[in-house]
Amino acid sequence: MTLAHSVSLSTLALVLSLTAGCAALPQTPVSAPAAPSVAPPLPSLDQATLDRLGDHLGYRWEIVDNRQTCDKAACFLSALTLTLPEGGELPGGWTLYFSYVGAFVRSESDAFDLKQVNGDLYALTPKGGVALKGGASHTVRVWGQGHFYARGFMMPNAYVAAPALTPRTIRASKVAIDRESGLETLPFVAPMTDEAKLGSQTPGDKTQWLTPQRAYERNASHNVALTRPAVVILPTPAKVTLQKGAPLDLSKGFDLRLKGLGRDAITAAVKALKQAGAGEGRGPVLSVTIDPKLSPEAYRLAVGKSVTIRAGSTTGANHALRSLAQQTAFDGAQVRRMTIEDAPRLPFRGLHIDVARNFHSKVFVLETLEQMAAYKLNRLHLHLGDDEGWRLEIEGLPELTQVGAYRCHDLAEETCLLPQLGAGPERDTPVNGYFTKADYIDILRAAQARGIEVIPSFDMPGHSRAAIKSMEVRYRRLMAAGDAAGAAQYRLVEPGDTTAYRSIQHYNDNTLNVCLPATYAFIDKVIDETMKLHQAAGVPLKRYHIGADETAGAWTQSPACQAFMAQNGLKAPQLTPYFIERVSAYLAEKGIETAGWSDGMGHTDAARMPKVVQSNIWSATLGAAATEAHDQANRGWEVVLSVPDVTYFDMPPAPDPDETAYDWASRDTDSYKIFSFQPENLPANASLLTDIRGQGATVADKTPYAPGRGLTGIQGQLWSEVVRTDDEAEYRLFPRLLPLAERAWHRAGWEAPYKAGESYTYGDGKVDPKAVLGDWQGFRDRLGVHLRLLDQAGIAYRLAPPGAKIEGGQLFANAEIAATPIEYRLTGDEWTPYTGPVAVSGPVELRVTSPDGRRKSRIVTVK
Repeated sequence: MTLAHSVSLSTLALVLSLTAGCAALPQTPVSAPAAPSVAPPLPSLDQATLDRLGDHLGYRWEIVDNRQTCDKAACFLSALTLTLPEGGELPGGWTLYFSYVGAFVRSESDAFDLKQVNGDLYALTPKGGVALKGGASHTVRVWGQGHFYARGFMMPNAYVAAPALTPRTIRASKVAIDRESGLETLPFVAPMTDEAKLGSQTPGDKTQWLTPQRAYERNASHNVALTRPAVVILPTPAKVTLQKGAPLDLSKGFDLRLKGLGRDAITAAVKALKQAGAGEGRGPVLSVTIDPKLSPEAYRLAVGKSVTIRAGSTTGANHALRSLAQQTAFDGAQVRRMTIEDAPRLPFRGLHIDVARNFHSKVFVLETLEQMAAYKLNRLHLHLGDDEGWRLEIEGLPELTQVGAYRCHDLAEETCLLPQLGAGPERDTPVNGYFTKADYIDILRAAQARGIEVIPSFDMPGHSRAAIKSMEVRYRRLMAAGDAAGAAQYRLVEPGDTTAYRSIQHYNDNTLNVCLPATYAFIDKVIDETMKLHQAAGVPLKRYHIGADETAGAWTQSPACQAFMAQNGLKAPQLTPYFIERVSAYLAEKGIETAGWSDGMGHTDAARMPKVVQSNIWSATLGAAATEAHDQANRGWEVVLSVPDVTYFDMPPAPDPDETAYDWASRDTDSYKIFSFQPENLPANASLLTDIRGQGATVADKTPYAPGRGLTGIQGQLWSEVVRTDDEAEYRLFPRLLPLAERAWHRAGWEAPYKAGESYTYGDGKVDPKAVLGDWQGFRDRLGVHLRLLDQAGIAYRLAPPGAKIEGGQLFANAEIAATPIEYRLTGDEWTPYTGPVAVSGPVELRVTSPDGRRKSRIVTVK
């Protein structure tokens, strides 16, 4: 989405109302032809000239001012400077393409015209009659909707193209890799240093950049001296009792004895225990018994002269072994004696991974599944289809992956989709790709072995551009072969539909027509083939997420819909609920449960929906989340919190212009914020949390839970518009996934019990911040231990740059997580470990390292 998830029009208006009225800007930016007009190439515009342009064109973006006004609404001013290669006059006939996920509303240039192609793809063309002299610089001033707070908003891989020539990526627009952190950087975007102009849009915005000095104060307020906890298990068990006696030596191995389960059911967890230091030979008895008296995910773990586990199911047994593995790694296989009684607070503990916007590898998904199991998460919501990509091979519909899984320069979209999200002109890039049927079966089996249910999702009826364009290629192929009936079978376009619309992501062609029989034939085919893959894996498809969000006012001029509405007495706003109800009923007939995003699901008639419905609530915590969650729970549905200002991992971990993340819902989602979330009492979060502008709010429980109703679960979300590599994905997920797992599993003593009708206001004392902080300090110290486990697993988690200040000629520094060592250096010096205040002169550079010393954070400078 422009913003990182799909955002419904009504919800987006609510969210953006917090950012100085950006929603009031027009939905159609700049001008929007179906494709940019390109003049015929001049005879002198040959491939060599285009290649030289790609190699040597200067390309530089600068964010000038975030405090602009466009049509009485807040906007920002940016400037793109193009410096032409040295030499003679450059011929016309070429176009520069680039991506920006957002809406440009106005542009000014003496030499170039700016036009929107579709979605986030824009085109710059030289103006007729303007001489483009070698070595000259031309600046295009561009005003954009909303704000631009971080350099990562701009996409890489701009390119030049001309008819009959091979397009070339502009070298100056490519990403670079930071040698310190190993992460992508965007050197073509100028540093953002003027906080007064760039740090906020309105005088009432209290959010400030997290400079090293401010980070120092924040870290100091959150941290105490590093301690060595006795028990390091995360998420925190319900009850732990330490026992006296010598520790149990597992270094030489253990004698595994099972009752009520087979070894295959716990293979992955046993492997994790061995990797934690338990040996391969024979040793103390480790008995695992299924006890049906316990709830399915509960377990009892006792470490004495042997290890005894009782669990309510194989899932509970796996949880117990994962807890034992964590403690074994910490204790060096000399496990202290203890007893644990444990069970989760919430039955649904999920993670959503978007591989549709930018593809992520099977290896990444498998590694993430292992970490989910380690921290007792049990649902993987795998987002496989959206506007920008279709990522699962479907038998009988090869175009879905041959075309829909790739983005490249093909304006006709016969071989690939448009190069959205900075994919660049080439087909063979890491952001393209898909899971083969065998890949998906491997993922399903790996998840099942770890007690995790995979919930696949192809977002519909909006967010369906990849499917629509792929099926158009199929249509043309079969029509050319003379198979008109076959061509029409899964066609998702109605030729006579003249509806003009723009989705939140600025597409004018991304919504399935819900009045066409072919739409439902296509869905039937996709679901049936997905079911077959689950059956082949031995993992029946239990639940399917239909999306059902952000339908962008389509169908108003559709002849099929006009006839359908007249026949059934419906109006256009009722078509999306009709679609959801129909697809949900169809899924129920196949024995599949329905899940969807709350904005679409909330418009349905509960009486027409199946018995089991999952709704992901993604309204703002300080906005409509409580009302929406309680209302949909009261319908008898399973409510899963996906609130973007707390659980979206594509939001920045700190308000910093160098954090490559979107921030439409939050500019500051760090681990402490996630840790302090209260999922079972949404209004109570107003006591502790501030909104995107750093301001407090009052949240009243206007729609209380009905007796017997409540929350089913919580889910973290990783949307991938600006997440182009697996390492970038891990950087966003970890370590923030651990406090999310903590809140999903463990109810803290400081959380305010839910009280129907209660109101909460920021700072009202109804939730004790000192109690939260005290609990956090214990969690943080254990988190430091778990960073070492993530190091061992090769997870590229985020290392927060240190806080620092210079006072009286001395350097003071601290880390967000005390277990990450700090290093510093003066200009030209070697890195030196920081162990305490030290005398310095001049600017000082600082960084933290991972506990194993192999990875580094971004460098920050303090003066």
